[in-house]
Amino acid sequence: MTISSGDTLPNATLSQLGDQGPEAVSLSEKTAGRKVVIFAVPGAYTPTCSSAHVPSFIRTKDQFDAKGVDEIICVSVNDPFVMKAWGDATGAAAAGITMLADADSSFTTAIGMNFDAAPAGFHARSKRYAMLVEDGKVSILNVEEARGVCETSAGEGLLDSM
Repeated sequence: MTISSGDTLPNATLSQLGDQGPEAVSLSEKTAGRKVVIFAVPGAYTPTCSSAHVPSFIRTKDQFDAKGVDEIICVSVNDPFVMKAWGDATGAAAAGITMLADADSSFTTAIGMNFDAAPAGFHARSKRYAMLVEDGKVSILNVEEARGVCETSAGEGLLDSM
């Protein structure tokens, strides 16, 4: 079942690289009582993700802050080491965007956003989307229908939906 607006996010544990190594991050705790933007990409370091999707949230971070968003989170089916390096390389970490790994695709699969593209080496990867989550509940969900496109799921696209 694919998640939609009005649904509550499932309990999920993602990970990030901390000072002592990988750390578990409870998505339920991150979103409880807070207004959070979550956007997902098919893969770190991939062309559209690096040149369009992440930069769109760096550009619009101040506008989300002005709308009361507490945190912007980028999720990808990658390991926490890759997500840390990619956050540093793109400037997302310096901009204050939280980079979380869904290494086993369990969260992505639970919300029905997984896909396979075997020719590209993608297995159980995430579709490109952006959502506004308020107190654990999805308020807005923008999913890209075409691969390689970043419009409705871009920072500007989500802002236009708010």
